[in-house]
Amino acid sequence: MTLRVLGVDPGLTRCGIGVVDVERNRRATMVAVGVVGTSPEQPLDQRLLVIAEAIDEWLDLYKPDVLAVERVFSQLNVSTVMGVAQASGVVIAAAARRGIPVALHTPSEVKAAVTGSGSSNKEAVTKLITKILRLDSPPRPADAADALALAVTHAWRAGSGAAVASTGPGNSSLTPAQRAWAEAEAKARRAR
Repeated sequence: MTLRVLGVDPGLTRCGIGVVDVERNRRATMVAVGVVGTSPEQPLDQRLLVIAEAIDEWLDLYKPDVLAVERVFSQLNVSTVMGVAQASGVVIAAAARRGIPVALHTPSEVKAAVTGSGSSNKEAVTKLITKILRLDSPPRPADAADALALAVTHAWRAGSGAAVASTGPGNSSLTPAQRAWAEAEAKARRAR
């Protein structure tokens, strides 16, 4: 069974969107990726409408099983946090209207899942998501790569129990990040 996840890296100026299909053995394949952009000169309602219409189009076209959205985290720049939160709300509401489950993941969760370290930089995430998805070139801009990383993170977490049981943390077909994730999950289960 394949899980289709639409990942969203929310933002008012650039909103990254990526769709991946992930098999039970954690093999992930990119279906589509893009960035919805709006101009800071536009009124807020128009910017949110552009994002809402794009998300509606992607949800209707790709019919994901689940939506993975970056969880808003505290920053010093309140206006940036507000914009991200507003864009996230539009995206989450679009999924809710269709009955599509929504999962929220922090940036450090995504970095840990894809690179093995929650403190990795954007370049490392881009490099490893390119490798995980077997892409010829890195997705650009970074918002696009982050959306794909969100989708992969959610799929690996959602299907982790069956995938780890069937492949095991030592399976050589897993990437180093997948092996690290599987080993961490197995260790957490043993500690319970």
